[in-house]
Amino acid sequence: MQATSKSNFTNLQQELLQLYARQVSEEDLKNIRELIGAYFAGRLTSLADAVWDKNGWTQQDMEDILNEPGQ
Repeated sequence: MQATSKSNFTNLQQELLQLYARQVSEEDLKNIRELIGAYFAGRLTSLADAVWDKNGWTQQDMEDILNEPGQ
């Protein structure tokens, strides 16, 4: 079986492979998953906030968007 070069992976995949090369408890694994999820949720929130600010949206605008037919 031929070894796969690390260069085939993204920097994130390489970091995770290094982390997961060690045995961790189920509780640690759960916490790591939650941390990763929270990180990306925070990034998404920041991006959404930036779009909100750029467009000058109000709470009423958001309610209108959410109440559009087909939403």
